[in-house]
Amino acid sequence: MAAARAPFDLRFDSGRPCLDLLATGGGRLGEEPVERLTGPQQLRAWLLGAGVVPPGTPLGGVDAGWLGRFHAARELLQRVVHTEVDGRAADVDLERVNALAAIAPPAVLAVRAGDGTLVRTVAAAPDCDALVGRVARDAVELLTDPVARGQLRRCAGETCSLVYLDTSRGRRRRWCSSEVCGNRERVARHRRRAVGGPGRG
Repeated sequence: MAAARAPFDLRFDSGRPCLDLLATGGGRLGEEPVERLTGPQQLRAWLLGAGVVPPGTPLGGVDAGWLGRFHAARELLQRVVHTEVDGRAADVDLERVNALAAIAPPAVLAVRAGDGTLVRTVAAAPDCDALVGRVARDAVELLTDPVARGQLRRCAGETCSLVYLDTSRGRRRRWCSSEVCGNRERVARHRRRAVGGPGRG
């Protein structure tokens, strides 16, 4: 069994929870996908980091069954989002996304924190279907919002398969992450220049 990846390997820079979920299984084209949701611990970290649930939400019930449900939802959303970026998703896949999105989300309450500020909490420990539905609903909102949909971009990295929301000034963001794919491209460009520099024939 592959070693579990630490929660800090998770990425939350795509701009939407549904796209952050896709990034947990994203990889470089032509290679085996990188699996970042390798166990319940990573799924708990992702749910909190992506803002699917408020901080402090009880997630003790997260188990291998939850992991399988989120993997399946990710595969479906990956297919729908990528197909919509390029053209039109299959109706059967949209129906499956809609069915997931129709599940009621966990009730969120406003409560006083120790310092008197209002913070979000859930009325009860959420179940898996409700949280999968929350992510599916985010995808529905993204794909049906003309402004947000117009900001969808595929990473310009030659070997990257990730999709992100470009909210940068002038819509000039090129990579899913400047630190990852952007840096990789800069290194590759430097190497190409070095190879083609003076003295090379």
